Amino acid sequence: MDKVVVSEAPPSNSFSEARLICRVCQKQFSRYTCPRCNTRYCSLECYKRHSLRCTESFMRENVMEELHQIQSNDATKRKMLEILRRVHSEDDMDSDGEDGSMLSEETTQKILSGVQLGLEDLSPGEIKKFQRAVANGELSKLIEPWDPWWRKSSAASISLGPSGNQLVKPLDVEENSECSFSASDSSSTEVPAGPENPLPPLHQLSRTEPSPLLSVHSIDVIYSYCFTLRIYNGDWRFDPLGAAMVLLTLSSVLGSDSRPETVSEALAACIEQTCSPAFRHAGGFKFGLILIDDAIHLLSLGANAIVCLLCDLRRLILAGEEMLKSEKMEKAKRAEGRRKLKGVDRKIFFLMCWVHEQSEEVWPSLAGIVGVEKASLCALDQDRGNYNMGEGKGASKAKVLVEEV
Repeated sequence: MDKVVVSEAPPSNSFSEARLICRVCQKQFSRYTCPRCNTRYCSLECYKRHSLRCTESFMRENVMEELHQIQSNDATKRKMLEILRRVHSEDDMDSDGEDGSMLSEETTQKILSGVQLGLEDLSPGEIKKFQRAVANGELSKLIEPWDPWWRKSSAASISLGPSGNQLVKPLDVEENSECSFSASDSSSTEVPAGPENPLPPLHQLSRTEPSPLLSVHSIDVIYSYCFTLRIYNGDWRFDPLGAAMVLLTLSSVLGSDSRPETVSEALAACIEQTCSPAFRHAGGFKFGLILIDDAIHLLSLGANAIVCLLCDLRRLILAGEEMLKSEKMEKAKRAEGRRKLKGVDRKIFFLMCWVHEQSEEVWPSLAGIVGVEKASLCALDQDRGNYNMGEGKGASKAKVLVEEV
């Protein structure tokens, strides 16, 4: 019978701590544990060898658990039906000479009739095509690209009242709310509605003078908002809490209470997060340049567009806070999360009031500064060829903007 030494001492690098032999090769000390069966192994090769069936079933269980947690509604079903129809309407042949459609007619009809299917209900051919589509990114082609609202012609003619509120107030909005976050307020393809109630003057919100760095901080917030909406393809309403977490991860001003002092510093932090491992799939540095263009465009539209943006951002945060109430987690963690989101909401509201009080000359000037910084980044990218941090010779620390691990 094998002896297993158990040590209750805290982890350390000491040679005296308990060591276990890899259960696969029986040659090396184990460094890892299989998340499903707790088998100890020493390397990636041993992990693959220990049980392919084990790892596949572990992934399947996680996927099915996520699927069961999805709350279907009419809008979600309609979107799913559209995707299924587009999938099934593909009549091209794949590279193997097979029918290009991913699902058979029988499977499609079952789904359309409301039958819940699991991976085990698909045929081997359907599973093969599905796995191939996931691996090569074909599924992303089924999603219609989102056209940002700030790129639409209607965004150039946004009108708000003298106090920063909507000129026409919706009848179904509560009187005591500055920004409603109901899905009926605005479509993800239209300009988001501005505040329903007049914005208070800044001196009513704070006795101290606003920071002169708020213009710099606004760039961080605008960039992070554009990032979040593009990541969610314009529709954060199906997962407002997840969208809020993405926003706070991107924005150093809202997420970590950072205080960048220059436009260059603010953009550097945003680009660094965009190119981080957490968002590697988003598009890296090139995607960051698109987001800078978004920020320039929004700044060029002026205060009314930025107020509407910030009002939509408040809807996102408030919807995330509402969703957090139903999350299954420790009471203390839920309370901490809500406290964090309430603090972010107050910051955004203060920034919205500040934006409203600035002269219109501020925004084109700020857009020009951001444009200069973008040109500098493009020149740096061109000089380095493929933009990878830490590989260019002679790069100074002041120019360290991106690090992809």
